[in-house]
Amino acid sequence: MKTITKQWLEYAKADIKSCENNIKDEFLTNIVAFHCQQTVEKCFKAIIEENDLDFKRIHSLFKLYKIIKDKINFSVDIDKLEQIDKVYTTSRYPGDLGLMPDGKPSTKQANKMYEFAKEIYDKTIKMYRDTEMEE
Repeated sequence: MKTITKQWLEYAKADIKSCENNIKDEFLTNIVAFHCQQTVEKCFKAIIEENDLDFKRIHSLFKLYKIIKDKINFSVDIDKLEQIDKVYTTSRYPGDLGLMPDGKPSTKQANKMYEFAKEIYDKTIKMYRDTEMEE
């Protein structure tokens, strides 16, 4: 695995750990949602770097997924991806603090986003562990 890939995955790990540390705090559901989006984004960027794909400085998870979908050995729930994709673009300013079309995410919504982000993180890590074992 390339050094840059490892770095992206370390950053993703920091984001998922932030989610884990804050998931039980109802006040921080927006923070959890943001770090869930960041986890997925960084996993996708790790895959882009590892495969020498055209790296773009974009934050759209859906656009990043289109770049990597033929390079991964796992499935991605597109509905969940589209939901979490909305988090980044709507969370940059205080007036948009709600993050979601219906306002600040509930604890239940934050937990669902966390589960999705953790799944993507775990599958990405497993994909590279499996690849290293084959070599």
